[in-house]
This record gives sequence, C-alpha cells and structure tokens, in this order.
Amino acid sequence: MVVGAGLSGVGAAARLRAAFPGRSIAVLEARAVSGGTWDLFRYPGVRSDSDMATLGYSFRPWVDERSIAPGAAILQYVRDTAAETGVEQLVRYRHRVVGADWSSDDDRWTLRVETGVADPTRDSGGPDAPRDPGTHDGTSTTTTLTTSFLFLASGYYRYDRGHRPELPGEAAYEGEFVHPQQWPEGLDTAGRDVVVIGSGATAMTLVPALAAGGARVTMLQRSPTWVAALPSRDRRLLPRARRIGLRASARVSRWRGIATGLVTYRFSRRAPERTGRILRERVAARLPEGFDVDRHFVPRYDPWDERLCVVPDGDLFRAIREGSARVVTDTIAGFTPRGVRLTSGEELTADVVVTATGLTLQLFGGVRMTVDGREVDPAEHVTYKGAMLDGVPNMAFAIGYTNASWTLKIDLVVAFVERVLRSMESRGESRVVPTAPTGSRGLGELTPLIDLRSGYVARGVHLMPRQGARTPWRLHQDYLRDLVLFRLGRVRGDGLTFGSAGGRARGPGPAPAPVPAPMTTAPTTTRPTRPKDRP
Repeated sequence: MVVGAGLSGVGAAARLRAAFPGRSIAVLEARAVSGGTWDLFRYPGVRSDSDMATLGYSFRPWVDERSIAPGAAILQYVRDTAAETGVEQLVRYRHRVVGADWSSDDDRWTLRVETGVADPTRDSGGPDAPRDPGTHDGTSTTTTLTTSFLFLASGYYRYDRGHRPELPGEAAYEGEFVHPQQWPEGLDTAGRDVVVIGSGATAMTLVPALAAGGARVTMLQRSPTWVAALPSRDRRLLPRARRIGLRASARVSRWRGIATGLVTYRFSRRAPERTGRILRERVAARLPEGFDVDRHFVPRYDPWDERLCVVPDGDLFRAIREGSARVVTDTIAGFTPRGVRLTSGEELTADVVVTATGLTLQLFGGVRMTVDGREVDPAEHVTYKGAMLDGVPNMAFAIGYTNASWTLKIDLVVAFVERVLRSMESRGESRVVPTAPTGSRGLGELTPLIDLRSGYVARGVHLMPRQGARTPWRLHQDYLRDLVLFRLGRVRGDGLTFGSAGGRARGPGPAPAPVPAPMTTAPTTTRPTRPKDRP
C-alpha cells in the first residue's frame, strides 16, 4: 500500500508495480487529485528549486530542456507518468489514512481510512483531475484496509495550512493577507504594492513573478539567505540528443547534475568561507552599483547550513535592477492601515501582504501508528538508512535529500524496498524490522533526521525521528554513497531482522539510546561569526 499520489508516491508505485506484477498494489490519496505539492501550490511563478534532470524519475527521464521547470509542467510530468505506467488506475482518491495498526499475529497492517473526505483545495473549484475522482457531498465514512507492506509517501508538511505566525499589530492593517500555500484564484496584483515577507525559496520565486505581472514588490526579510543564479534551460540536451538520442542525452544531463551537485555541496562544507565569497561575488555582479550586498544577500550562517536558494537566470536580480522589486532587511514593529511599519521607522506601503513564512512540518501525513498495540512516536525512534524506523515492521517512508533533488533519494529507497521484498519472497518470510543496537554502541550520537537550520525544521524538530552517527543508521545526504548502500549493500546482516507471522516484532519503545532534548540543528563545527553587524 502506497500512501500519497504525489511525485514520490507515483514514482514508488510505478517501480513496485513493474517489479512485482503479481502483487496487488493500491495508492491511497487524501486529496481529490494527484500531483501532491505540484498541484497544491498555485502561487505565481511556482517552479522547481533544483534541476529537473535529477528531480525527474530515473525510469522515465525528464526530456524537456527546461532544467528549472514551472510547477504546471512538473504536475503534467507526474500525471503523465502515472497514466503511462498504469499507476493512475491504482489510485483511490479522497482516501485519507488516519491510522495504521500492525499485528505480529498475522504480519499485516490494518489501515483506518476516511473515505469521501473533503479536499478544500478542490471542492471550491479548480482544474479537473486526470480522471473524475467524484465530488464531495459533505460526508465521509471510515473503513479499514489491510496490507502486508506500507510505503508512506505523503510528504513532510501539512497540506491544509502553512506556517503563519501572528505578526505584531497586524489587526490594524486594512489590506489583504495572503499565504502562498492558499493562493486565491484570480488575485490581481498588477499596479498594486505588494510586500512579500520571507527570504526562502517561495519568496524568491514570488518576487520576480509578481514584478513581471506589473506589481511593485518589496521582499521584506529579517535576515538574508544564500542565493545562486542558475540557468533555467539545459542548452546541451537537444544538440546532444541528435547524436545519441533524447533519452540517452537526458541521462547524461542527470548524471552531470548529480556530479555537479555533489562536488558543489562537498566543496561548500569543506571551504565555507571561500564558498561564501564566491556566492557573494556572483550576486554582486548581477546587482546595481552601490547595492548593499552584504546586508541583503550575505547571511551569518555558512552555505548549506540552510538550503541554498536558486534564482533561474537571475530573475530576482533583474527585477531589482529594473526597479520593479527591492529587498528590505529589517524587522516588523507593527502595521498601519496601509502597510508595514519597520523597526527602523520606515513604512512599507502594501495593498497586499504575502506571508511567505514557510511550512508546518508533519511526518507521514499525520498517520498514527501502533505496533502490537503500542503507539509509535517517530521522535522516539532512529531511522534505518533514512527510510525505515527501528522496531516498526514492514514500513518504509519517503524523505528525500535536502541538499539535492528530492527524488534522487526516493528512487534509492524504492530500489532497496524491492530488494528486501524479493529476499523475503525467496525465503517465504512475511516480516522485516530494523533492529537498532542496544545502548549507544553502533549508533553514536543521535541527531535529528533532517539536519538543517531552516525555520520549518527548527519548528518541527521535536516531531522528527533521530539518526545515528554511523551506517546504516544515518542519512548521509550523499547520493553516490547511498547508491552503493541501497543498491549494492547487504540486505541481510546489516540491521534488519526477518521473520514470519506468529512471533512478535520487537516493540516500538524508546530509541536504543537516550534522545537529547529537542535541538534546532544537528551539532556543527563552530566557526567565528563574520564581522558584519546585521540585524
């Protein structure tokens, strides 16, 4: 059973269906349509923040020269993949999994599923689903389904609402507040003053898109983010395709993207100050003379302590040069009826305030799990290869890379699940459970699964599983290392315990070593703060 029909779920179901044609596979999707993130997000300019050669599926390469693609193109790619692989016929829409209970007596998961549930993003209108999922009549029912293996591909954040902190004095404002995750259909910002609060990928996508649509845009940030301008098109794809074919050319682009990403990331972590200087120089070269680059585009943290933001073809910098957008680095003191009042005393006029303030983290789609009657709290468990939880049988989950394209990791996880299931089939086994070493031996220091300092991670760190310091209990954030681990590494004798119905699985008690108090980040090497006095 695959939970979720987004980019991860469709990819997982397609691969599992091809690998096990004799098995029954179903995909449960809470919403009325497929596509996940790429259907949910409708704000202006929504696009990928990594190259599509690596974000696309390995079994169905991205063959468009747009390497930074618009959300609509990615959505169509996901749906075309679902249709071509037969996954679309496996999807049960408006099926929200609210609970999953494992029984070692029969080695089965029993899922509690709400069917016919409302989809707030669709029941008020919008584009049609790839096939008619039915309409919501205001009622839902609860049913149960059973499965031998559970694959959770429901993402890592809440779909129903983003993070929206209360802003000081916001009640005084008479204009319109908008959150990107619930962008109003038909909102016209042409000729209007728009303030975008935030400095992450969403803000940097919105600002040039709104400016191109005729708005006067201010990006208001409390502190800056590292930014890199990348080309939006793969100019080599089609010329190379004339020599070796389109799919082969796409695979070359994929491996080139993987290699470039790995080299860049490793260099930035080993030489953060030099990387910072390079990023600063490249940003400065795209901005007007006299622009305060250090204040607005040089953070106080090292590159990749938080995810690097990509601006395709430098569109954000172009909007700043042309005068249709500007960046203000300050904090909010309050609101007036017509805008935002800053700590510095400046007032920003705003007809619309966009709160690009991030996501609300939610693991496994909020599914409540039990193993033999005992509740599973993910925060009390360590992860196996960043894809399974210790003590939880026959379950894998899709959490991708934070320093590379999300799908690269999901592809490896599904390949490993295939290997595990084949091994179980060959021996007539019905259960596999990660079994962590007792005590701290073999685990080392425990840290949160996602070791970024990004706001949404810091806010939700108390919900996350932990990871150890050593393989296979650590998520390496390194595709080549994981490629060997997932595709060539041992299936047996490396932390997994296999068995059959009747014996009880090791219960889902606390992690095998004391879990430290909630942290806002994994431990990192302390470096001197750069000599810049920024707010």
